[in-house]
Amino acid sequence: MIEICIGSACHLKGSYQVIQEMKELLEAKGLTAKVELKSSFCLGKCGSGVSIRINKDQVYSIKSDKVKEFLEEHIGEFE
Repeated sequence: MIEICIGSACHLKGSYQVIQEMKELLEAKGLTAKVELKSSFCLGKCGSGVSIRINKDQVYSIKSDKVKEFLEEHIGEFE
């Protein structure tokens, strides 16, 4: 499961663009049934940009142009 913060600070730093990019990449690779994508309020690092929790790990400062790299690193099915 991937949770993306949509709280005020993350929203202002582009969380909805990150969600859209991630949805498009997951759909393109046919992974929407395998990877659950959820929004969440406040993952605790408001000053660090868009926060993401994948399983129990948290990643901060994700921007929409880095989503593919994030998925490659954490899911490993992108080439």
